[in-house]
Amino acid sequence: MNWRRTVAGGALALPLVVGGFVLARGEAGAQEGGGGAKVAPPPVVVAEVVTRPVAESAEYTGVLAAVQSVELRPRVGGFIDAVRFAEGGFVTAGQVLFQLDSRTFEAALARAQADLKQAEERRTLSERKFERGEKLVAEAAISRSDFDVLIAEKAEAGARVEAARAAVRAAEIDLQDTRVRAPIAGRVGRALVTPGNLVSGGGANATLLTTLTSVEPFHVFFDVDEATYLRFAGHDSGARGKDGRVNPVPVRVALKGDEGFTREARLDFLDNQVSPATGTARARAVLPNPDGKLAAGLFARVRLETGAARPTVLIQDHAVATDQKGRYVLVLRPDQSLEQRRVELGGTEVGLRVVRAGLAPGERVVLKGLARPGMTVTPTVVAMAGSEHAEGARP
Repeated sequence: MNWRRTVAGGALALPLVVGGFVLARGEAGAQEGGGGAKVAPPPVVVAEVVTRPVAESAEYTGVLAAVQSVELRPRVGGFIDAVRFAEGGFVTAGQVLFQLDSRTFEAALARAQADLKQAEERRTLSERKFERGEKLVAEAAISRSDFDVLIAEKAEAGARVEAARAAVRAAEIDLQDTRVRAPIAGRVGRALVTPGNLVSGGGANATLLTTLTSVEPFHVFFDVDEATYLRFAGHDSGARGKDGRVNPVPVRVALKGDEGFTREARLDFLDNQVSPATGTARARAVLPNPDGKLAAGLFARVRLETGAARPTVLIQDHAVATDQKGRYVLVLRPDQSLEQRRVELGGTEVGLRVVRAGLAPGERVVLKGLARPGMTVTPTVVAMAGSEHAEGARP
């Protein structure tokens, strides 16, 4: 019956969506309902692949770390009088963060200053006795042994003055240390000790007051594989300088929420050994942080350039489809038919996917539309980047 043939013919035209385009079932030249009119080739959107120089690179997972990190502990013990910083805020080097009770240290300084004055008076007296003894021993009014005693007393008085001065200096330092200052500029943590508490200082068991981390720049630590390590290990490769340190190779960094590797860094350290357990070596890059928004412990994706730039084919992700055999794209032939092409993909570059193998410069791939391998189509050509803004149909 004619109505059964019509229904069957219509079923063959149902589309199947795969990847960024649509695979059509049935022949494009099938007749409608058994009539004589042929269906026109279906329209598709295609774009020419982008070709631009892209350096060979490898991607790794890293973690951010502060260049400087300090556990702030007091050099002297005492009671906390005041906490003088906003927790979690920025501080400058030398800024007072904690104030200890300084009264006992002020008294110790006054006592040391008094001892110094006393020692200076005794030195003056011994010098005068020595001057008189010089005249008397010349006149044989005193014995030579008595004069030797005067010489020793003068030297001892001078040494006592020096010792008293050192005691004064030590007391001054202890008094200054009652004001606990930030040794570096950076971001401060929370106050672990509040006013009124007794803290110990001056040793390994000194009380931890807070922590400080520098914020500009940051280090990014990541582990590279053996092949990459060997690429940068030798002097003859040009990857290391005369002093043996690795040259500052450009590195791209992406944090969570970043669209692509938008942050610029530079490689500045490569470890001197490869771990036999993991087959990797620790590497480090320097990442600027001018706005101070980054923090230690953040995870990052790192792209390290491992070779010179060479022409590379780039396409949009939604031009790629997948089947049981792997990934492929539909390439537009000169006769307006479509060819299925297997591709090997790499990372991303300027928002596009790197094609390591399978496509050549100048070829056009299907972005969307009714499409299947071998089908003849009517293409509309758009730019690869921003394909929603069509440039108009071209044959």
